[in-house]
Amino acid sequence: MDRKSNSRLGKGIGALLGSGEYSVISPNSSANVKSGSDTMIRVDSIEVNPGQPRVDFDETALNELAQSIKTYGLIQPITVRPIANGRYQIISGERRWRASKLAGLTEIPAFVRSVDEVMSLQMALVENIQREDLNAIEIAVSYRRLLDECNLSQDELSAKVGKNKTTIVNYLRLLKLSKEVQLAVRDNKISMAHSRCIVGFDDFEVQNKMLNEILLNGLSVRQTEALAKRIVGEVKPRKKVKVKLSDEINRFKSDLSQKLNTRVAVAKDVTGKGKITIPFKSEEELAHLMSLLSK
Repeated sequence: MDRKSNSRLGKGIGALLGSGEYSVISPNSSANVKSGSDTMIRVDSIEVNPGQPRVDFDETALNELAQSIKTYGLIQPITVRPIANGRYQIISGERRWRASKLAGLTEIPAFVRSVDEVMSLQMALVENIQREDLNAIEIAVSYRRLLDECNLSQDELSAKVGKNKTTIVNYLRLLKLSKEVQLAVRDNKISMAHSRCIVGFDDFEVQNKMLNEILLNGLSVRQTEALAKRIVGEVKPRKKVKVKLSDEINRFKSDLSQKLNTRVAVAKDVTGKGKITIPFKSEEELAHLMSLLSK
């Protein structure tokens, strides 16, 4: 990544790293590197982050970058964090580190940041999202990991990546696609707009049927929308089969009904999905139920 491309990160990793000044440390003093410093670090003292979201590296592009590094050196430092025994773990820049190894470099410039594993993962994921060559599924997976593994709310995620919540939700919906459709999106066989037409169907068989028709007939997005409307008329909704409640659930329903002094209904289908229904007749009754439930 060159200096120009680094300016595209916007609210990405730059917002996470902060804007403090960096002090330059002697290349031979890596043992005394301070957090926030820009220094030269031995390539063999750096290791990859096991939580790194990027797992595939194009070999041809990697060799081209290595050749460029041989000629001009590594212009943009990688970002690492210190770990045990004088070693460092990559936060961002694994591709540059791999290319530097191929180029035969023994030392490379790096920003050193003292952060924990969660923040390190967060930085890596946010930087990953900013890449221009990232496909929609990779972006969706990165959003999901930021929400789940970094305990971010959608509002916090929106602020960190500079995207509105609607955009984030649209990406997250792609993870409801079948494996076959996700692979087609990942490999650019269909567009994200195509996938939005497909994701409206929960049945993977229907999703895969639509995918096959798109690929076989080269359907445009508008034609795919028409296909989706036609399928809506053809697909009969599956009847939800209620199952007999266990004694434990029945006892829970009875106890809750007594405590709330109102009827409580519990329904569950064969998949384990269901709902608990507590009716109320007025605002006052609702306020009373809320008071009881909050306790």
